[in-house]
Amino acid sequence: MAFGNGGYQWLLVCLGNPGREYEGTRHNIGFLTADALERREGVKINKLRYRALTGEFRAGGQRVLVLKPQTYMNLSGESVKLAGGFYKIPPDHVLVVSDDVALPLGKLRIRAGGSAGGHNGLKNIIAHLGTDQFPRIRVGVGAPEHPDHEMIDWVIGKFSPAEKKVVDEAVARALDAALCVIERGVNEAQNRYN
Repeated sequence: MAFGNGGYQWLLVCLGNPGREYEGTRHNIGFLTADALERREGVKINKLRYRALTGEFRAGGQRVLVLKPQTYMNLSGESVKLAGGFYKIPPDHVLVVSDDVALPLGKLRIRAGGSAGGHNGLKNIIAHLGTDQFPRIRVGVGAPEHPDHEMIDWVIGKFSPAEKKVVDEAVARALDAALCVIERGVNEAQNRYN
């Protein structure tokens, strides 16, 4: 089953913010997942197109285009729309990996669709795709302990050394879950990783 130009069957969108100051922050859990993919599968995600760093690989016999949008989080949908539109990839084959402050650190939640849950990157992708019916893997980064803590400061804050170990394991599981969604479907991934 090939779609459009070039025959990519899936778009794997790993959300984050570009720039050294955002490396290793809570908001960049998607980028960390893409980095894990590079290390594990030998994928190079370094070609700048569609306002994203891109790479490609095969999973379960399907060609997957990986995106690390370089637009900043709030405009991630621009990149998704450009790549998805060019390759005519339907929304149900656009898999997004993002952080989630409503989930405890390291917990995964896989969904076939639904609201943005206050996540500006997801909100922008929904606006650009014109639907919220695309699969996503949300990786828990926890919420600030103190209610006065500004949310923006929290999500662009870095993980503590203790949190880093949990995050590394969560990122590895998020990558496993992404491959499972692509190869076996959302339901199977939910049963295994939610």
